[in-house]
Amino acid sequence: MAVNANTRETLERKLGELMDEVLLLGSMVEQATLQSVRSLRERNFVLSEEVYKNDKRINTKRFEIEERTITLIATQQPMARDLRMLTAVLEVITELERMGDYAKGIARITHNLGGQTRLKPPSGLSTMADIGVDMLHKALEAFVSGKVELARSVPKQDDEVDALFNEVQREILDQMIAAPESIDQINHLLWACHNLERLADRVINICERTAYIATGEMREFDVSDDEKWQPAE
Repeated sequence: MAVNANTRETLERKLGELMDEVLLLGSMVEQATLQSVRSLRERNFVLSEEVYKNDKRINTKRFEIEERTITLIATQQPMARDLRMLTAVLEVITELERMGDYAKGIARITHNLGGQTRLKPPSGLSTMADIGVDMLHKALEAFVSGKVELARSVPKQDDEVDALFNEVQREILDQMIAAPESIDQINHLLWACHNLERLADRVINICERTAYIATGEMREFDVSDDEKWQPAE
């Protein structure tokens, strides 16, 4: 099917606007993640409440992007790479919304701990958040710009998150042995740790979608696989 120049120009412009919205949603999730961990570390209830409010904004933005994407698919009749990009957007914004839920979950932990005797969260928790946010930033940059090699580099950082996850778990369990009366707080810290580990896993899903747009192939990333992804028509 031939596509006239005006239609093509309109589609490209709308795709660019859509990608800007995806980046905005991503920045909201990045901020929420860092704020949630900070609220836990400092027992800052004002900050945790801000994360709660921002989660509603994240959800609203996700649905706005979803509606715009579906409208583009219906009205512009995209083909090949453009269609893959639009369907990938629907997947990516779902991943981002779930990451926002993880941040809200950590903020909820801050509230649940309330005025209990404070156990110091492991320093590795903040490091996990920092790496996860860095991964997300790179993954979204790769997604909107089509940089497949950048997308393929991100999963290597997931190994760092996994190592920290195990390290933080051991540290938290050591605290449980030393202070068994603090089991409730310890369980909450373990759950916060789990949320950050899951966030990093979802970032990898975004990276895989970047490769899908370029190649048309659905497959999981394997950091030990040196095979180059070849672009599809």
